[in-house]
Amino acid sequence: MLQVSKTVTIPDSEIEVSAVRSQGAGGQNVNKVATAIHLRFDIKASSLPDVYKERLLKLSDQRITKDGVIVIKSQEHRSQEQNREEALKRLQDLIQSVMVVPKKRKPTKPSYLSQQKRLDSKSKRSRIKATRRQVDE
Repeated sequence: MLQVSKTVTIPDSEIEVSAVRSQGAGGQNVNKVATAIHLRFDIKASSLPDVYKERLLKLSDQRITKDGVIVIKSQEHRSQEQNREEALKRLQDLIQSVMVVPKKRKPTKPSYLSQQKRLDSKSKRSRIKATRRQVDE
């Protein structure tokens, strides 16, 4: 059972975890032992609240397939158990990222005083540069 928040949990039956061989160099051990973890989580078939499902599906994340399946591969550690925990942590972080509701932007405009200050500094800079020009006789 993966605890995402106080109210939201994901049962282990919805998370498919499989062990595969790690990529890259690593000597004799890497060719024999399957320590990397492939985690698959189907968003549409999950027990997550509909709001979180919609937000996850709207994300433009390369880990989410077109079919709505999150695929996470973890191969940082040498042990299978550590890679499994890392993959579950990444899934938890991804789901928690969509739980936060972004604040709506309130459109504002610069104050009259700030506009005047900006124009004054521009004219002051203009006068400084004008004094650097060559004088025509």
